[in-house]
Amino acid sequence: MKYLRILSLLALIIVIQSCSSSTKNNVPVVGFIDAFEDATISQAKTGFIDALKKNGFSEEQKTVVIKYNNAQGSIPTLTQMVNQFVSEKVDLLATSTTLATVAAIQKTKTIPIFQMVSPTPDRMKVTDAAGKAPANLYGTMEELNYIDTSFAIIPQLLKPKGAQLTIGMIYNQSEPQSADALQRIQGLAAKLNVKIIALPLNSSADAQLVTQALLNKGIDAFFANPDNTVFAAFETIRKSCDQHNVPIFTSEAGLVQRGAVAAFGADIYQWGYQSGLQAAQYLKTHKTDGLKLEMVKIRKRVYNPVAAKKYNITIPAGFEAVK
Repeated sequence: MKYLRILSLLALIIVIQSCSSSTKNNVPVVGFIDAFEDATISQAKTGFIDALKKNGFSEEQKTVVIKYNNAQGSIPTLTQMVNQFVSEKVDLLATSTTLATVAAIQKTKTIPIFQMVSPTPDRMKVTDAAGKAPANLYGTMEELNYIDTSFAIIPQLLKPKGAQLTIGMIYNQSEPQSADALQRIQGLAAKLNVKIIALPLNSSADAQLVTQALLNKGIDAFFANPDNTVFAAFETIRKSCDQHNVPIFTSEAGLVQRGAVAAFGADIYQWGYQSGLQAAQYLKTHKTDGLKLEMVKIRKRVYNPVAAKKYNITIPAGFEAVK
């Protein structure tokens, strides 16, 4: 009987220890959360994992465990995934896109969060009354100053010769960076002799109908702004625009690989890589000394040779062709 009690006590101790941290045999555990499935956004995850690997944290070498979950655009699923990682007490959370970052911020104040493909804390509306970002938020953020350069590319390349260009956009009103980008572009458009026609949508399922409505208004070009819904529905948007001979420009370099003509924007792979470098530093020391949110460092002027040829657009020097 005494022997059974000892065994029960040992079993209880093991359970308690296993629940106290997700770290297994001193191997750190990373909880990676993607808000939705997208070919361009997934490059951030690749960059993040590559940065960890270069710094000695490799799944193949069993020096790190990366638990990956994708919410497929479902907010309830996203919340459930974050709750699970928090309950497991993973060593850190890696979040890709705004929705994932905000969900993580809402659920933990202690586990370090390394964001990517997400804007500044004020644009995500996660700052406190004093305007300070959450103390456990790190990684790489985005502002909207680059939007001016991205959008100004359109009249430079289309060269309307004094005529006013009409540019169409769609945006998700629930995404702060999308609404903010639209507001910024509308302020810039008048200076560039550009008319903006913008229509809202609620999900990627609405993209075909809303894009068709824009095309029926006789737009000269489509601008794909930093909007996760636009990312998710890009192939649908491109197909409709191609059928109406309307070129697509964008602020997101990754969309050029998928058929947009040109962009000035962040390299999504490098965005994830930059956040991964921070995460690797934390895993080496389990200290956040010297870590802070950084602006994305690598931007590129890129163009798609096939799309440029299709629309007979001459690309000037300084743009890099995507493969």
